[in-house]
Amino acid sequence: MRRTIVLLSASLFTFAASAASAQNATPRNLILFVPDGLRGRIVTPQTAPAMAEVRDKGVNFKNSHSLFPTFTMANGSAMASGHYLGDTGTFSNTIYTGYSSVPAGDTVVPFIENDAVLGDVDEHFNGDYLNEETILKMARAQNFSTAAIGKLGPTYLFDHTDGGKNTIVIDDSTGGKNGVPLSDEMKDALTKAGLPLVTTPRGENSKAGDAKTPGTTTANVAQQAYMADVAAKVVLPMFKARNKPFVLVFWSRDPDGSQHNTGDSLNTITPGINGPTSMAGIKNADNNLAQLRKALDDLGLAASTNIIISSDHGFSTISKESKTSPSAKMSYDDTPKDFLPMGFVAIDLAKALNLPLHDPNNKNAPVADNAHPKAGNGVLGKDPTKPDLVIATNGGSDLIYIPGKDRKLADRTIKALLEQDYVSGIFVDDEFGNFPGTLPMSQLGLKGKAVVPHPSIVVNFRSWSSGCDEPTNCSVQIADTVLRQGQGMHGSFSRGDTLNFTAAIGPDFKSAYVNPLPVSNADVGATAAKIMGLTQKAKGKLIGRIMTEAMPNGATPKAYAGTVKSKPAANGLRTVLNFQRVGSQRYFDTAGFPGRTLGLDAGEGKQKTAGK
Repeated sequence: MRRTIVLLSASLFTFAASAASAQNATPRNLILFVPDGLRGRIVTPQTAPAMAEVRDKGVNFKNSHSLFPTFTMANGSAMASGHYLGDTGTFSNTIYTGYSSVPAGDTVVPFIENDAVLGDVDEHFNGDYLNEETILKMARAQNFSTAAIGKLGPTYLFDHTDGGKNTIVIDDSTGGKNGVPLSDEMKDALTKAGLPLVTTPRGENSKAGDAKTPGTTTANVAQQAYMADVAAKVVLPMFKARNKPFVLVFWSRDPDGSQHNTGDSLNTITPGINGPTSMAGIKNADNNLAQLRKALDDLGLAASTNIIISSDHGFSTISKESKTSPSAKMSYDDTPKDFLPMGFVAIDLAKALNLPLHDPNNKNAPVADNAHPKAGNGVLGKDPTKPDLVIATNGGSDLIYIPGKDRKLADRTIKALLEQDYVSGIFVDDEFGNFPGTLPMSQLGLKGKAVVPHPSIVVNFRSWSSGCDEPTNCSVQIADTVLRQGQGMHGSFSRGDTLNFTAAIGPDFKSAYVNPLPVSNADVGATAAKIMGLTQKAKGKLIGRIMTEAMPNGATPKAYAGTVKSKPAANGLRTVLNFQRVGSQRYFDTAGFPGRTLGLDAGEGKQKTAGK
């Protein structure tokens, strides 16, 4: 079945559509707390007591979803705007922009977790590459106090067109030459609180190691302690003194940073992201939340403040093993024997398509044999300034762009990918038509009003469980990354990556309620806008739904499950997508080749299509 379904709740052309029974006359405050990379089933009273308390005393969104590709900036854009990625254009952390971004290192494939790069991309796309209003932009326009504190990249994304003029922005770059400027009011307040005007660096937590040296064994404690102090001791008291409603986004780099760089499992699958460093990262984020909640209590703000917790994605342990990849049969100075190198997709496609490979992160220099691109990205073709194919390397999935829209090249590329054992599912831009073994990108909400170039092909990588009681807590995936086997990554269609953690508590949410309905990070953005009484002038129609079932007296819709599967390729492989549906709104559980994606059993490719 290959029909296209628009991801749209009919009543949600604006966020002001009637959802809950009544809108508050006085808008409440909101804290959106994002524990980056927190797995949906890892939270217990022992691992994360503060988050467990919010979940158990407030609303437990036990059926939550990260949007695919399951990356930080992609899901940050969903939470910030309430839109799917086809509207926001934030398809992953590294995207193809169609021009060379100087702040990103003069490359056409910028890594956009960077304030200067976001500003550059904004400038190139008419001042706002996201092309949709964010919740902080809407809130400050309605006289809310607004702040975004936390990890570089997604923090600024929540009000990236403001430049710090109205919204307080504190991230890794604060106080540096590329940091968002602080107001005099904020500088004075930080000084009076005894806090520096420059963000504390990550230190040991930033060390990823290499093929012979383990990464970090330290959580990101010092940096996040500074950020939590800024929020609790400066920003929240300042907002209370203003005596008007506020929105605070707190984006915790942990557990993501500690899981990525973990030094507990060098070149081995176990313990992977379940070692002590990763668990310390989870507890670190939890401590930050506890500090914010205590500040609300001390300031008398708890009763009037809603808290939404939503991680951007789940997490998996990295594998670098393949029996079919030509790149794994080559020798590299920095890669263990028989392991996939960084940039394996670019290397393998260059060989399969017989096209020269150039490195867009090294002045388009040719990539020699037994070498790989510096950042994994690749431009293929005789003229790197006019590439036939561009690969944006991201991790558990990669983006492939065909600027010339050559359908024959797309067909050859797809056939080459279908030969690799590390691939599990291929999604193709609808403009290219149908290909056996693949599904159209519109099935995933990736075709919308985005102003940046749409990927031509999204390739998902294989995933499985290393063996534990809760498989999503020990997901393993092939990953195209500089990080090593045994460290952590995300981005795939494994249920370990799509199952994020979401919970909420406060005056506009039910108490001790377990919500069985599917929700997504786009719903988080839409619901945040609703409870603040904000109306978005939406340009795209790929909008999340308001989670009315979690609100007192809110309507509880029905949910359905369904499957879409492609026609089989010549080798029998077919891409299968399992989803849930509320109205016309889709929630993506898992996708890929049956038996190659965690949560997608080997027999599912033979199922009848459901959920019509």
